[in-house]
Amino acid sequence: MGSYKKTTLLQSDIFSHLSSMGYLPRWGVLLMDLFLSAIAFAMSYLIGMGIFKYGSNQMVMPIWGQLLLLSGVQLVFFWIFHTYSGILRYSTFIDTIKVLLAVVSTGLVLLVSNLIVMLTWHYNIFLNTVAVIYIFIAFMLLFCLRVFVKTLFETVQLHASNIKKVLIYGTKSAGIAIAKMLRSSGDSMYRPVGFIDDSKNRQTYHLLGLKVYTLNEDLIRRMKAMNVRNVIVSPIKMREINPSTDLAIFMENNIHVLTTPYFTEYDQEGIDLQNARIGRIDSIQIEDLLERATIDIDTENARMTLQDNVVLVTGAAGSIGSELVKQIVQYQPKAIVLFEQAESPLHDLLLELKRQYPQQRFIPCIADVRNRTRVEEVFNEMRPDIVYHAAAYKHVPLMESHPNESIQANVMGTKNLADMAVKYEVKRFVMISTDKAVNPTNIMGASKRIAEIYVQSLFKQLEKQNPDCTRFITTRFGNVLGSNGSVIPYFKKQILAGGPVTVTHPDIIRYFMTIPEACSLVIEAGALGNGGEIFVFDMGKPVKIVDLAKNMIRLAGFVPNKDIQIEFTGLRPGEKLYEELLNQKEKTLPTKNKKIMIAKVREFPFEQVSEDVEELIKISYQSKPFSTVQLMKQLVPEFISRNSIYEQLDK
Repeated sequence: MGSYKKTTLLQSDIFSHLSSMGYLPRWGVLLMDLFLSAIAFAMSYLIGMGIFKYGSNQMVMPIWGQLLLLSGVQLVFFWIFHTYSGILRYSTFIDTIKVLLAVVSTGLVLLVSNLIVMLTWHYNIFLNTVAVIYIFIAFMLLFCLRVFVKTLFETVQLHASNIKKVLIYGTKSAGIAIAKMLRSSGDSMYRPVGFIDDSKNRQTYHLLGLKVYTLNEDLIRRMKAMNVRNVIVSPIKMREINPSTDLAIFMENNIHVLTTPYFTEYDQEGIDLQNARIGRIDSIQIEDLLERATIDIDTENARMTLQDNVVLVTGAAGSIGSELVKQIVQYQPKAIVLFEQAESPLHDLLLELKRQYPQQRFIPCIADVRNRTRVEEVFNEMRPDIVYHAAAYKHVPLMESHPNESIQANVMGTKNLADMAVKYEVKRFVMISTDKAVNPTNIMGASKRIAEIYVQSLFKQLEKQNPDCTRFITTRFGNVLGSNGSVIPYFKKQILAGGPVTVTHPDIIRYFMTIPEACSLVIEAGALGNGGEIFVFDMGKPVKIVDLAKNMIRLAGFVPNKDIQIEFTGLRPGEKLYEELLNQKEKTLPTKNKKIMIAKVREFPFEQVSEDVEELIKISYQSKPFSTVQLMKQLVPEFISRNSIYEQLDK
């Protein structure tokens, strides 16, 4: 009952306004310190006179004169050490040292002055005992003032209605730095009430005066008892743990997990508190829950490939294309050609790029990869050295309904670009493919596999005639988190709308990679390739889509199937339960980057491939989708349709 009354009182109007009070001005702090110094002198004088029974005739200066002298000297040292410049509620160890130095310096000056006067005129200005006692009493009063103000505001803020209590996950220097930052930040809504230690240490101890709790099942009960609904994990700690498993205990119990996105600079032992920049506190992102190690690329190799070259990126305004452009800028190309058929997205991208990279030359080109004449115009005018081909139709259900358009964009578009790359002597041509090209079960995957076959067989043919020909390189990877039309933005919209979140099948799994990761690996693979390779990326562990949906709901602060429902809608046309990065008959070879492998795939003679592709493109313009798909299955025998009207062609 007593604790309840205390909390109610602290949250009442009497005290609630204290947490939002302005800071006391410097002159106010200085006057307060001088007032306490005067009290300390009076107490010292009474103690000194009472203990040693000195008579007033032993001093030449009256008590008010002594007080003025002491206050003047003390004022000088307050100014020298800037004891008044700090904010009392955020006083630190450094502030305490400044106060101590100011008081001790004042006492020493008074003692030395008294000694000089006594040796010269044989009189005392004041009692030496008073000066010594003053040092101790003045420091204690000034120190207690700062401790009192600091404790009062921390207590009031901790019980303020808008303050959220948090535990800091991690007891190393990074976690301690976050706790210090939150304590000293006047505008943060979070206040640390303890730390979480996931080590085997069972000994109870404290850090910064806060209790350290062991990460176990009992912790959740303690957190609920303390009304703690938030945990902050430092980015360094995020790298040490497996977020998808180690943070599951919090998300499953509806505890919000946060991190500090701008905590970037740290030394070998942990965090460099002098240089660290901790900005806002944000919720962890779904990307943080991927069981993936950090991907490092050979930036020097990429720089040698891209620097001072004209780089053309197709699909430049798309999620992959735009990130490629932003990463390519780092390698100082001569110019970047933005090849895109969507006018408004290209316009928006160009404005953003010019603002972020004013020194870089960007050349926008409204063009469609299906228009061979326009493609040649761009190559003839721009004369690119490097091409990154990211333009494609990618949505599986849509392409299942429009196989002819899929062939014209993904196959004919790639053929147009590849042919022009050869004609205009492009150094490197990097094609971005998909894991859906492996044992394809849908139109989109099969069209990308045919495009792979075309560029690979073209290179093998050219290499026989000229070893210095255009290097055609293919990269395969799975789903990209946050890309246009991907499941992440779709789930976010459904969660914002209050649900339900729709998943096609409870057992469906996918490989995921972030957009920056995918583009970094594309750039390095493009620099590594000698031509003809199909590079596959280490996509980490596959993720169940239903688990992804549950985690996203939890990260939004809701409980799955309670606050937000999850509904299963059935597999879509052409969709399979799991994706593969390699055909069963294919093997891989390692590269210098352990995240990038070379797929050993079946090779085809270019003459036959070229003839078949020409025929396929011709049929795609006859508005006969079954004829188009029939020929696709002949070109890619492993293409077996799933949940599609074209399954009858496989019988």
